[in-house]
Amino acid sequence: MSHPEENYEDVTVYDLDSADEEALLRAHNECTFVWANREGWPVGVIMSYVWVDSRFWLTASRQRARISAVRRDPRVCIVVTSTGSPMPRNKAITWKGTCIIHDDQVTKDWFYPALAAALRPDDEAAQATFAEFLDSPRRVILEVEPTQRIGYDGAKMAKATAAWLANRKR
Repeated sequence: MSHPEENYEDVTVYDLDSADEEALLRAHNECTFVWANREGWPVGVIMSYVWVDSRFWLTASRQRARISAVRRDPRVCIVVTSTGSPMPRNKAITWKGTCIIHDDQVTKDWFYPALAAALRPDDEAAQATFAEFLDSPRRVILEVEPTQRIGYDGAKMAKATAAWLANRKR
């Protein structure tokens, strides 16, 4: 029987630890949001998000195809990688989840400033302008409640591979 380091057929042994996952989700603000279109095909776009109360929060205008698709079928997927974040490279998390669409002012009142702060952390004036810009008549908020995860930590895989290679040369 081979070890995972020998063939990479089972990379589930390189799961992302929960502390690293939480750090990644808080450090980043960009994800791939995936839904199924009317024909059942998966479709994805890059979107900004905030991670609050163990849920993903995103926004889009209600005329976007993803909004009508989510109304038909709320099952979605979110993918976040450490690429482009302050986290070390080669970390990723994929979550399947259920999407709830919000159109209420209470949700908009906390979400717009939170997203603006995530995207413009060093410029309070830009945050205020962006939050105001987001508050448009057709905009809705997407709340994704995660239900099943797939984590990956490339640093664990690299370490295991290096150890396997070192032992092999002996």
